[in-house]
Amino acid sequence: MSDAIPNLGELLAPYISAIPAAAVPRFLARLERGAADRYRYWASVLPAHAPGLLECAAREDEIARRADALFAVIAEDLPAIEAALPQARSTYFQIFDGLEVPRQLQIQASAEREGNAAWLGLADGAGDTAAKAELGALAALEIDNAEYLDQVVEALG
Repeated sequence: MSDAIPNLGELLAPYISAIPAAAVPRFLARLERGAADRYRYWASVLPAHAPGLLECAAREDEIARRADALFAVIAEDLPAIEAALPQARSTYFQIFDGLEVPRQLQIQASAEREGNAAWLGLADGAGDTAAKAELGALAALEIDNAEYLDQVVEALG
């Protein structure tokens, strides 16, 4: 088995590319909610770290909520999102199958950094200053989660 951290962006690219570009942020928001679910699972298996992991889950939910508020619903894009979402979530959850929890957390920390880059990429293309600032704030929440996970992995040894 490879020690390489999977590149979640590459794994999810087929699903993201099936979404109209204007709907990608809303699709990403739904994926953030899946990550929040994963954090709640980790909190259940790592009770000593549950408070921090639940804070991470709350940040993921916050990212999703704020992204949804920032980007308008495009009704004709919802079917594409709904069609791609189950397999994208399945792909995300499968990367953790059979791995010890510390390794799962390492992978998630990498995914958080990829999420940071995604939100910053959207910020670069944003048309107004307020949207750029909000997307930058979402990116910062991703880094907060990554840094917390790094601490947990270190503590778990």
